[in-house]
Amino acid sequence: MKTSAYDLKGHKHSEISLPSIFASKIREDIVLKYYEADKEFHPYAPSPYAGRKHSASGTISHRRHEWKGHYGKGISRAPRKAMWRRGTQFYWVGAEINMARGGRAVHVPKIYYRPRKINEKEMSVAMHSAIAATAKKELVSKRYMRLNDAKFEVPFVISNAENMKTKQLIELLKKMLGANYEVALQTKDVRSGKGKMRNRKYKSSAGLLLVKSSKEKISLKGIDVVSAGQLKIEDLYPLGRLTLYTEESLKELK
Repeated sequence: MKTSAYDLKGHKHSEISLPSIFASKIREDIVLKYYEADKEFHPYAPSPYAGRKHSASGTISHRRHEWKGHYGKGISRAPRKAMWRRGTQFYWVGAEINMARGGRAVHVPKIYYRPRKINEKEMSVAMHSAIAATAKKELVSKRYMRLNDAKFEVPFVISNAENMKTKQLIELLKKMLGANYEVALQTKDVRSGKGKMRNRKYKSSAGLLLVKSSKEKISLKGIDVVSAGQLKIEDLYPLGRLTLYTEESLKELK
């Protein structure tokens, strides 16, 4: 399997052979299984101490002559905290119980999470499939709908990106993808609807992924940059992400 390597000016530099990993069979079911097993889980439940941080504790005593007791006051045994006192007279406020202001909630969601297990062979198959999907034009076009009619060759390979500037990257993308080059750049927009009030005000696109070798030092704005040895399934999922490899990174992928 061969592809073209570009230089910094966007010209085809040479034709190189890709590692055998790009010819792997794509198993979308195993990729999804690995993605779900590897992704971070955010528990949906309140703190177990929520509504239980008051000085009120247990049931208040109704015995005679008991200090801070409720005997003779005509009030229930609900736990209360004292806001102020004058001698033996107290101003009480209900606390802790569910019907009190600031008390615990009733029947809240419980934190229960059973992590999904996946064996090492499936992990290897999933990563090989995800990397091979970056070399399938039909999967890339499926993920980026604006590229359906564009003429391009995947995967994108650049001969040397160590001294690349962001301006050079944009010019390179224009020559690779044509007028639809903007799909390769990360965008950040304000979400419409009520999501703005629920801690998800912005939504962003993934954009291009640049895979470099461990020895190369590349820092660019508008795209994700990751070393070949640190690739994760979340970097490549959903399948068909636009990916730019350096020649040195392909040597490490072998």
